Amino acid sequence: MELKRRSLLAAIGAGTAAAALSGCGTGSTAAGSADGPAEGEITLLTPIFEGANGKTLLEKEIIGGFRKKYPDVKVNVDYTTYAQLNEKITTGMAGGLLPDVLMMGVGWIPPFAAKKAIAELPEEFATAHDYEKRVLEPSRYDGKLYALPVVLDTRIVVYRKDHFAEAGIKKTPANWAELRAVAKALTKSGRHGFDPFSIDLRQCWETFLFANGGQLFSADGKKVLFTDSRGVEALQFFKDLSADGSADYTKKTAAGAPSNVQTGKASMMMTTSALWEQVREQNPELLKDDTLGAFVLANRKPAMLQGGTLVTQSASSKHPAAARALVEYLATPDAILGAAKQRGSVPGLKDLNESGYVKENKFVDLSLQNMSAACSEGGTAAWMEIREKIKPTLEPAIVGGQSAKDAIAELGRLAEAAIGRM
Repeated sequence: MELKRRSLLAAIGAGTAAAALSGCGTGSTAAGSADGPAEGEITLLTPIFEGANGKTLLEKEIIGGFRKKYPDVKVNVDYTTYAQLNEKITTGMAGGLLPDVLMMGVGWIPPFAAKKAIAELPEEFATAHDYEKRVLEPSRYDGKLYALPVVLDTRIVVYRKDHFAEAGIKKTPANWAELRAVAKALTKSGRHGFDPFSIDLRQCWETFLFANGGQLFSADGKKVLFTDSRGVEALQFFKDLSADGSADYTKKTAAGAPSNVQTGKASMMMTTSALWEQVREQNPELLKDDTLGAFVLANRKPAMLQGGTLVTQSASSKHPAAARALVEYLATPDAILGAAKQRGSVPGLKDLNESGYVKENKFVDLSLQNMSAACSEGGTAAWMEIREKIKPTLEPAIVGGQSAKDAIAELGRLAEAAIGRM
């Protein structure tokens, strides 16, 4: 029988994949010891290093350097996308054919560590480089290190300085009341004051939740916390913007297409640090003329969602020493800087804060200056099931007549049920 994506997600979320995982081991039995020589043929599964340039960077430069250091290891690369990554991992788990080294997103470590699909890493890896403090938090589960960060993708607000000047607005909004007022003032025929919707709705709502002083889950990941007033207020703010005419969910732009702030169809938008590289390629005049500025969203506190890509080791690798060596190598400054440049992402190493790349990309520089405000999604072993439900559960409150309170309550019930099945 074909393993469908939804059934696989349900199996992982409900904790019924134990039989599928029984052949994976924990890295100490069938997988052997990671203390031996780094040798053998291993596979790397990655959702980044897209396109011909990304492939060249990874295979020729990064893995090329790894091969010089570990000539007895052969690395095969399995490319995928983030849209397909979870299905690919869960299918591999079910079939007992998980790649040796995996790149996955922020929030993904607790679910796969809880299922013993990935191996614990030596704690000394956490101090091998000068990581920003908050960068390593998503790499841990139950206090243990399971992954290393490769690149970060922060969520910030980018705005048009020319639109602000035209409207006589001299400073960026410091809270939601100011943000709503500025969005109204900037909205005019053919232009919305704010576009919060061109990034994923899950990530956008989370950023507003964190800025409102809210949390997703308790520290142990077993209690839902976002159902309080702060989670409701975050969703209600989107409804208020839409009611004002300052934002329009139907006008969001697709990934890779010129964004609304680039085309001038929006004066402000929620986006990622990667927009700098997109603008550099599509509208370099906006950077040359210093037309774009950026700031960190704030209400009760400043908050910048910290997403990104982590690298971890399969617990079922037949060549754990080689797999661990590759994990360690992919998290070195040179490898991280190359990946960050290719994606327009944020390198999470303080060693790279003064690099030419960081200083040139002002959105990356802003992000690094505000790492104290960084917040990560996830935090529960049930995250892979819950994350799939956030957008479809919240969307009806924005595009339909459902109240923000009812939508958040429904999401809370779904999340509690998912956690209860773990």
